[in-house]
Amino acid sequence: MAEHHSGPVETGAPMDYSEHEKTYNFFVNATKYGTLFCIALLIAMAAAFFTTMGFFSSLVLFILINVGGYFFLR
Repeated sequence: MAEHHSGPVETGAPMDYSEHEKTYNFFVNATKYGTLFCIALLIAMAAAFFTTMGFFSSLVLFILINVGGYFFLR
């Protein structure tokens, strides 16, 4: 059943804007670095499978792309 309110519904608890900003910044950073990780993984897998680099060379390439991307995206 519907509840009866004596005032407008919009007036509720005050919003915690600093917590909203922290959550938004976390989401943006997780998206940036998650995308970087996926792209670096795809490039390293392509280098390992379609060239003669091998596993360890592509692992080094994966680490270098992640480190370079981290400093570029900061």
